[in-house]
Amino acid sequence: MKDKNFGYLGHTFQISLLNLLVEDKRFATTIIDVIDPKYFDNQYFKLIAQMVKEYHKKYETSPSYEALEQIARLEVTQEMAQRNIMDMIGQIKSHEVLDTLFTQEKATKFCKQQELGKAMTKVKEIMDKGDFENYERAEQFIREALQVGEKDLGTQDVFDHLSTVLEDDYRHPIPMGIEGIDNLLNGGLAKGELGVILAPTGVGKTTVLTKIANTAYNMGYNVLQIFFEDNPKIIQRKHFTLWTGVAPKDLSENRDTVFDKVNEIKANNKGKLILKKLPSDTLTIHQIKNQIRKIIAEGTKIDLITFDYIDCVAPEKSFGGDEWKSEGSVMRQFEAMCYEFDIAAWTATQGNRSSISSEVVTTDQMGGSIKKAQIGHVIISVAKSLQQKELGLATIAITKSRLGQDGIVFENCKFDNELLEISTEQTNTFLGFEENKEEKRRDRVVQALKRREQTLGNNNS
Repeated sequence: MKDKNFGYLGHTFQISLLNLLVEDKRFATTIIDVIDPKYFDNQYFKLIAQMVKEYHKKYETSPSYEALEQIARLEVTQEMAQRNIMDMIGQIKSHEVLDTLFTQEKATKFCKQQELGKAMTKVKEIMDKGDFENYERAEQFIREALQVGEKDLGTQDVFDHLSTVLEDDYRHPIPMGIEGIDNLLNGGLAKGELGVILAPTGVGKTTVLTKIANTAYNMGYNVLQIFFEDNPKIIQRKHFTLWTGVAPKDLSENRDTVFDKVNEIKANNKGKLILKKLPSDTLTIHQIKNQIRKIIAEGTKIDLITFDYIDCVAPEKSFGGDEWKSEGSVMRQFEAMCYEFDIAAWTATQGNRSSISSEVVTTDQMGGSIKKAQIGHVIISVAKSLQQKELGLATIAITKSRLGQDGIVFENCKFDNELLEISTEQTNTFLGFEENKEEKRRDRVVQALKRREQTLGNNNS
């Protein structure tokens, strides 16, 4: 094979990989059995890799840097060599890995290639001997080589990581910026969790997603806001409105004030807010993952993603015209992507035709596949009557929540699409909302009868 070691990927790559073998125990578990110290091109890298492998074999976990230093003191007796390896361990410890996924992917592919080469040699020996009865062994060699890095990381003992499981804030949620809803979601969405905004067309899905992205950025998180239909300048102006309180149509007239405020926000914030417009109907989740990998490789680890909206993503493969299956597949891939990259994610989906006239939009009014509702951890719906649109109001409902209380309706809450202001002041359960509707209907009947009696009385007089 052309590349016999990691040298072709450079010195920094090898330091990053050793750092991950020590600090990222989940990744180390997937690759430690097949990563050979000889794959490194530096004698000290090789020695440290060997120490990590032997420690992992004995204790089934990665060593700490302190453990590595202790092992080096015991096993490396020559003073100069010991000093050099201690320096190297120090470099690995202080190294900041800016391209985690790139390093993991390249190392895994390299090891897969090496293992596949070894498997092919064994298969060739079987074929050269004409030992066709051992076909199953040959097949097993290939299968094992292809499974490098594919260990089940979702399996663990119920008693693992007790201290972190029992932390008060074990989820570390990212608020969406709507206080009443955040409280009911126990703080918002955590990494690996998926939320869905359900609304008819033109109600304000982009408004909600932009507010979520803006809130997370203001709290210092790295945010990726993906959209398919809007102009990037429109999204930028929405964020400027959130920061300044100046309506988008008035931003140009207040240019100096807006410019100063936006630059102040930029200077004082540790996070990043990345806007990315992508083509609709042709883009797949796999291609989106590649976009995220590129961002991470450039030094930004994404904490939260907003996705406007999931209905614009194409499935990876054809389902013979079965639109429901394809939508379910896309949503499942999106959920897997959140887990893989360890990010919180909000997306939006269109309501069906019946949702347009609904006072409260429910999950059975989701357009397309109901699997989108099944997969999401949280579903929040937004409904607006013509009168509510005119008054800048909406009815927001938590129709599903694996994180806290659901079945909650925020009736006639403030929802200003222009200023992106959303607040929740009134809450009702679905049952209470239906009771209120019936009470209002009875009041309307009573009032109508009173007006009729007045009219009859006036006519008689």
